[in-house]
Amino acid sequence: MQFDEVLIKIGEFGSYQKRLYFLLCLPAINCGIFMTISVFLLGVPDHRCAIPGYDNDTYRIQSKYHQMLVNKTIPRSSDVKLKYDQCHIFAANATYDEFNHPLNDTPSLNCKRWVYDDAIFKATFVTQVNLVCDDIYLLSLANMLFFAGVFVGAFFFGFLSDRIGRKKTLYVSFILMLVSTVVLTWAPNYAAYVSLRFLVGASASGIFLTAYVIGMELVGPSKRLWAGFGNMYFFAIGLLVVGGIAYAVRDWKYIELITGCSCALYLPYWWFIPESPRWLLSKGRIEEAEAILHKAARVNKATLPQKIFDKDSLNTKVADGKLWNLFSSRVLLLRTLIIFFNWMVVSMIYYGLSLNTGNLGGDFYLNFIISGLVEFPADTLCILLLNRLGRKKLHCGSMLLGGIGCLCTIFTVLYGGDELQPLTVTLAMIGKLGSSAAFGIIYIFSAELFPTVVRNSSMGASSCCARIGGMVAPYITDLGRLVGGDFGRGLPLLVFGAASVAAGLLSLFLPETLNRNLPETIEEAKHFGKSNSRDKDKEVYINNGYQKDNTAESSACQTKL
Repeated sequence: MQFDEVLIKIGEFGSYQKRLYFLLCLPAINCGIFMTISVFLLGVPDHRCAIPGYDNDTYRIQSKYHQMLVNKTIPRSSDVKLKYDQCHIFAANATYDEFNHPLNDTPSLNCKRWVYDDAIFKATFVTQVNLVCDDIYLLSLANMLFFAGVFVGAFFFGFLSDRIGRKKTLYVSFILMLVSTVVLTWAPNYAAYVSLRFLVGASASGIFLTAYVIGMELVGPSKRLWAGFGNMYFFAIGLLVVGGIAYAVRDWKYIELITGCSCALYLPYWWFIPESPRWLLSKGRIEEAEAILHKAARVNKATLPQKIFDKDSLNTKVADGKLWNLFSSRVLLLRTLIIFFNWMVVSMIYYGLSLNTGNLGGDFYLNFIISGLVEFPADTLCILLLNRLGRKKLHCGSMLLGGIGCLCTIFTVLYGGDELQPLTVTLAMIGKLGSSAAFGIIYIFSAELFPTVVRNSSMGASSCCARIGGMVAPYITDLGRLVGGDFGRGLPLLVFGAASVAAGLLSLFLPETLNRNLPETIEEAKHFGKSNSRDKDKEVYINNGYQKDNTAESSACQTKL
């Protein structure tokens, strides 16, 4: 008996699987928190240079005399959105008692001390170590290194889970996240901060991917589509949770400490989460796997024979294939490059728009909460429409919708005033909705396009492209700070929109996979989608590429990490 046949016999999503699935989805909340928390940890408040010799200086004007000192000390900003220059101070050897004449014609110098507006943030890591002006580029580097941690974590914990098991890997990831997030609260300098955030990214990747794989390996074939998207709802809840905590606390250390300590709630999982029976079978530990499946059958009120598997039925080998075979013909090369580009763009836009919420104007926290809320309809639309409209139409439509939404913001930013700010946010959120939907679709679409002999390695390479997109996103988001003005505020959205439209249009060159037998070999992949390709199988509900036993490895790529 094959493993999927056993799952069908005991119930594809019975009471046993539902309990475990819920427990395994909860860590996705924390992953959603730590994937986007840098919006608050590295928030850059309005600021200006501190007045020399005025120890009680604050960003908020205290009195008329204080206003006079600020006017005489700080140059006016060339950015119409800012009142004062953020990085320069008039050159004058005077204390606040010695200002008796205007200094507007005095040459300006770079300052070394700043005061910050506390209207949005009480304190961020930026205000603690003064990551502004000449050091502003370090913000992009910090976010990039976090996504580099996600990249490394996917490889390391993926390898570890195959070697020591899913359960042990998940627990190691929990401990690493708990320690790194709590210790981060006391990061004394930039080097310590980025090092710990790298570890947080790696642990988040390990937790999300491993928990996801355990859950998917216990779910029957016909339930995997919506079970995969269901996990994304919990990720979106994480965005709402961190937005609410940040709004209430507004101090980066307490935000990090509260969210970090919550990881301790997962330490009892060692006694509740079993090892993956599919992994146990792959290691020849048949008795242990059968014991778990018999327990699942009892909970689901199903029956299984005492002996479920035999070694001969489990030693089925799949024909070998190499990743480079996808570049052996022009057709496969074009399709592979289009798929890789779409993975990179989807990830870049998704995380870029999350990081860019502070540049949209209006209520900072409300913008972030809305960006989390739009993920719910995005995932729901995918579940409802993916097997009705098809993969290609829905993916292309999502990318075009998101791209056009982002591109249209350039008109509201450049040619509209503050009265159009709500429209700017709405258009940006349409972009987020499109990218969130496309994130789920591209996994299924690409998994069904790659031939079976290289499906797992191809999905791993696609996932790498997504991580690269995540690492690029912070630099595009920070273009607004470098350029400044209204155009700078709209430039990141312009780049995201153009990339999304380009990726969506390129996806039209890919063949549809809905209700088709999928390619097994490289040769079949070359002819897949042509008129003389294999006939459609109208009886297929969810394509075999998503149902077969390769779920153990490749399903982990259907994540936003």
